[in-house]
Amino acid sequence: MIGGKKGGDIPTPSVSSGSSERSEVKAILGKGSEFEGKLRFEGTARVDGNFKGEVASDGTLIVGEMAVIDGDIMVDSAVIAGKINGNVKCKTSVELRKPAKLVGNIETPTLVIQEGVIFDGHCQMSKGGPAPKPAAKIDDNKDAEKK
Repeated sequence: MIGGKKGGDIPTPSVSSGSSERSEVKAILGKGSEFEGKLRFEGTARVDGNFKGEVASDGTLIVGEMAVIDGDIMVDSAVIAGKINGNVKCKTSVELRKPAKLVGNIETPTLVIQEGVIFDGHCQMSKGGPAPKPAAKIDDNKDAEKK
């Protein structure tokens, strides 16, 4: 439901596009609907139904509580309260809201997980490239002996 208040609904997030305007939801896969294929969109899209396939965008994806997505997601940011079976890769952020269930891996620089969410996978929050080397072990006793 967009524009109204109903228990458990995810409000449309404010998405900055260089101004103080709120981004409008431009695509909706409503409750009870099913779709299979590739979803491409601009701006913000909301899924409340069942989707199987690939989601890719430079925009924001909102996944409602009743939504089920089987496939990989590659977007700028995602707000997820439904079920995802697949990997999520976001350029900006991922927010998992109760009662979300994500089975798959997450790659994003910013991650928020509310209490009550189920996340079964791995998370990578670095910007890519090789993993940082571990810091050298410091032995305080040796430093004290040198002084």
